[in-house]
Amino acid sequence: MQSNTLYIASLEPEAGKLVVTMGIMEILSRSMGNVAFFRPVIDTDKNPDPDIELIRGRYCPSMSYDDCYCFQASEVKTFVAEDRIKFFLEELINRLNSLKEKYDFVLCEGLNSTSFLSAFDVDINMEIAKNLGCPFIGVINGMDQTPRDIAKEVKITEDAIVETGCAHFATFVNRMPEDTFGVLEVELDDPDDSGGVPVFLLPENTELDKPSLADISEALNCTNVLDHNEGMDRIVKQFKIAAMTMEHFLDHVEDGDLIIVPGDRNDIILASLSTLLSVNYPNVAGILLSGGFLPGPNTMRLLSGRGQSIPLLSVKTDTYTTTGNVAAVPALINPGDERKIALALGLFETHVEGEQIRKMAALSTTPDTVTPVMFEYGLFERARAEKKHIVLPESSDERILRATEILLRRNVVDITLLGNKDEIRSRAASLGLDLGNATLIDPSSSELTENFIQTFYELRRHKNMTPDGARDALTNPSYFGTMMVYQGLADGMVSGAIHTTADTIRPALQVIKTIPGISVVSSVFLMCLDTRVLVYGDCAVNPDPDAAQLAEIAISSADTAATFGIEPRVAMLSYSTGASGKGADVEKVRKATKIAREKRPDLLIEGPIQYDAAIEPSVARTKMPDSQVAGRATVFIFPDLNTGNNTYKAVQRSSGAVAIGPVLQGLKKPVNDLSRGCLVPDIINTVAITAIQAQSVQT
Repeated sequence: MQSNTLYIASLEPEAGKLVVTMGIMEILSRSMGNVAFFRPVIDTDKNPDPDIELIRGRYCPSMSYDDCYCFQASEVKTFVAEDRIKFFLEELINRLNSLKEKYDFVLCEGLNSTSFLSAFDVDINMEIAKNLGCPFIGVINGMDQTPRDIAKEVKITEDAIVETGCAHFATFVNRMPEDTFGVLEVELDDPDDSGGVPVFLLPENTELDKPSLADISEALNCTNVLDHNEGMDRIVKQFKIAAMTMEHFLDHVEDGDLIIVPGDRNDIILASLSTLLSVNYPNVAGILLSGGFLPGPNTMRLLSGRGQSIPLLSVKTDTYTTTGNVAAVPALINPGDERKIALALGLFETHVEGEQIRKMAALSTTPDTVTPVMFEYGLFERARAEKKHIVLPESSDERILRATEILLRRNVVDITLLGNKDEIRSRAASLGLDLGNATLIDPSSSELTENFIQTFYELRRHKNMTPDGARDALTNPSYFGTMMVYQGLADGMVSGAIHTTADTIRPALQVIKTIPGISVVSSVFLMCLDTRVLVYGDCAVNPDPDAAQLAEIAISSADTAATFGIEPRVAMLSYSTGASGKGADVEKVRKATKIAREKRPDLLIEGPIQYDAAIEPSVARTKMPDSQVAGRATVFIFPDLNTGNNTYKAVQRSSGAVAIGPVLQGLKKPVNDLSRGCLVPDIINTVAITAIQAQSVQT
């Protein structure tokens, strides 16, 4: 799928990413139509953010300032402290998706190097780019580095980006000594150093690294003594403190000097002005008067009466303090600074082939990376797209009530809670929850109950069910909820927070029953690893399925994977690969593989196969080089519950994977089981999954 996004970030301080941002934006705005600019996080102390003001004003003036960013750095510090990084990333995904709906392309610019970034275990810019699905452009500072050091840094950057799971678009090495270009290009000819990703080289330009008079004036809150802006765009190449006589001072004047001098030194002021008239002296950029003093009346008459003049600024601080303040002024490219803008764009366009960037951007695709945050966000989006009605029979549990409020507020599903209405409302009020949009049904007094009792009796009378037995069964909220699903009053049910798996599955098996051709209800866990989602089955229901049941589990798991956008490539796991091993357990898997292939020839199914050969391409090349599944499996079918349950928990705990499930499969309508130790996020995810399953139910 076309990406239509790029993410630019400096990988170290003062790398000059704005020059790269401007150059890329210039190319995109000419070739991609309506382009948006987005900064996930801006510095709190810069209002407005200078990069947003520059890029928005020049390339996307129709965007509002607020649309160009999501958070301030101070907010992110709070998220880190409160362990709310998932919320932070979800909000970024939501904002970017909104922009992608309105614009043809979105260029993202990353965070600046600030102290709070050390709180993250990985580079936060790469983490954001990975979760947003944006190809990544890294900008390296080449100043004061040897070509060999830069080549090594390029390789380290490539490895870091790949390891994080980002798609690597290009690397820019900025601020390089131009005379080292040829040497570095030789170093980068080694494919082991460049990683096959384009590397663009930009030379250092001293003027871009220096502030203008306007920058200094704004930073120091200067008074413009002559009250005009002529010459304020001049670049201050260096500054001089004039503390000697005029005769000796003139020996030290250089082109582009900012002269810092007490305001009562008329001789120095006039000497500085005179450099404009003489071919024997360099031209100074401006004069900054310290101490709050101004020149005498006669000197002011001379200064104000000239057609050509040097900018004359004044501050109240003493010379020492003023000098320190000037030294601290950063070099910026401001929206109105056309000279610097032209210089930056000229530098970029001279050294970067714009057509190459344009073609790369047009061909760039969304990476295959799927992070846990991306997957869970996608669950909500898919559930919300065709909203379903889910019944939750365990309203006495606080976790259920909290999850209900979140699901309703995020407009993911409609929810019915079963239980005493007054007790539900009272408990919600005591917890400070708003459940006003939930439907409340008390099975003990509902007008639906008699109908459900009669229907259940008719469904089970061939199993010796009696009317009294049916009435007794319907006192169990899980049976009442299952009957709601059966009769179409709800699209799915989620239970198990306070009931056993058997309590959840038994009513579904008795009433809803299995899909034609499937005789066994099974389960999968959706294992959200750092950069991909895998399907593990069966890890929760069937202790020791036979070959026919194992084949059905494989088919159901493949269909579940497809339901959630995961291309099913099924690995039938065993302790041996191919024909290398023997034994009853291996033969069961071999037979199950044969049955599954015969039933579903459209699926890619491999087995028996060991886990390492199923997941790791390098192992697969050795053990099963011709397999379409080996090394690329997405659905892992375990031979028994013991193996599956232990494996999913081992992977979950050792890798930090998010395990969503168990997700029940094989039923005509979705009913899902919760772990009794589930957390609120687990309930939320399971409800969303149930809603998505309901979307694919054949009516």
